[in-house]
Amino acid sequence: MTTSLRDRLAALSATATREGAPAPSCEVLADRPDGTVVRSGRTVAKAHAPDGDPRALAARLRIAAHPLLHGILLPPLPVTAPDGYLTRTEEGRALTRWPYGSPVPPDDPDAAPWEDTARLLAGLHRVDLRQLPGPVPPMRGPAKAARALARLRTAPVPSNGPASGRHAPVTAAGALPAAAAAVERAWATLPPWARGEAPPPRTGTLCHGDLHLGQLVRHPAGDGPWLLIDIDDLGRGDGAWDLARPAAWFATGLLAPDLWTRFLAAYRAAGGPVVGPDGDPWPDLDLPARTLTVQTAALAIAKAATADRSLDDAETAFVDACARMTSPAQQLAPAGPGVG
Repeated sequence: MTTSLRDRLAALSATATREGAPAPSCEVLADRPDGTVVRSGRTVAKAHAPDGDPRALAARLRIAAHPLLHGILLPPLPVTAPDGYLTRTEEGRALTRWPYGSPVPPDDPDAAPWEDTARLLAGLHRVDLRQLPGPVPPMRGPAKAARALARLRTAPVPSNGPASGRHAPVTAAGALPAAAAAVERAWATLPPWARGEAPPPRTGTLCHGDLHLGQLVRHPAGDGPWLLIDIDDLGRGDGAWDLARPAAWFATGLLAPDLWTRFLAAYRAAGGPVVGPDGDPWPDLDLPARTLTVQTAALAIAKAATADRSLDDAETAFVDACARMTSPAQQLAPAGPGVG
């Protein structure tokens, strides 16, 4: 992040300060190529991805501010600009303002609000697209998966390494070439829509597009209700995508069966339309869960290669799941209780 961008974000987040009051100190909450977030007091400012579409972002901001999303999405704060909820840098990068909310504590997994997350998703998925300010842009989940594979293919993965059988788990620490090959094989099994190469077969649901626990905050901070944040991938699509990351974590053994069962039960109890009210949800979730498993594994390998390190246990679990996708069973979901 350049000094000028930080200063611009600090000024934007400080505009909510009461006149005459001293400006609060500036804190960088996130600084990644696809987004930088700066906090000043009770307000945050975000610089969105440089290659993003400002018109699509403006549409997503109008949706997030719509009354139908009250209590589901954190609403943006207005800015003094023609677009109403976003302004731009001299280089054209989109900037937005938001209320500050307290995130899920990263060092306290027991505090993860799985059931609240499920209820928020159910509410999001029940929103009638016809009542939203349009046009509603497409959900960007498959496009992000394709970008993850592109990043893997440009990462400094060694060209040689320990060989891996076609269906063998990739468990050897540092076996990045074998891991990358397993991910590519799994990617090749996915249909074109999941790879971002064709429209999805189902597009009638408002989707978050990038659901994980980092996308939730309490607002007001501290003891307010949980709300979904980060609308950069929000749009029309297949709502199964939003359930697929918890499903993939469950399938790889990283989410306990009881937590998955509670998450799924809460979604169904709240009237979530993506899966039926009972029975096995996996026919609806399998392909999106596979895709997000491949995406996660691809990013893990790319990051490990760039940092010249081995895969950790969680990353290896996703790579092993990719290897299982090309096994004769073709089954990602673990067998046994808790699947439904």
